[in-house]
Amino acid sequence: MKQYKLGYTTGVFDLFHVGHLNILKQAKEQCEFLIVGVSTDELVLGYKNKQPVISHNDRMEIVEGIKYVDKVVPQTSRDKFAAWEQLQFNVMFVGDDWKGNLLFEEVEAKFNQVGVDIVYFPYTKGVSSTLVKQKIKL
Repeated sequence: MKQYKLGYTTGVFDLFHVGHLNILKQAKEQCEFLIVGVSTDELVLGYKNKQPVISHNDRMEIVEGIKYVDKVVPQTSRDKFAAWEQLQFNVMFVGDDWKGNLLFEEVEAKFNQVGVDIVYFPYTKGVSSTLVKQKIKL
């Protein structure tokens, strides 16, 4: 029996790499059913001010094909509490590069009130979609 029944994590998952795979694998090791929110192109453009390389539909399909993922949903908002209201997960998995970020401090406080845990996983060092893009430009 795993520690959590229903887990949730989100990401852009652009230029899918081993760091993405690590968070999905680690999340699935702790929950029976893993839901993954894939950020829409519009959402990414709004907060990162750049367009993903891979289209939203293709990123959803890629993530859906990963054996650790049970369900994929579009992430249209960064409001994690609204996602919980809709999906009713027990735990949210996040890379530790977000720990201490104002967005997640607020989410932690709200989640504490409804009994939802946040588990921070170590960020996979030396890999990111940004680094992949930089290597391609060389």
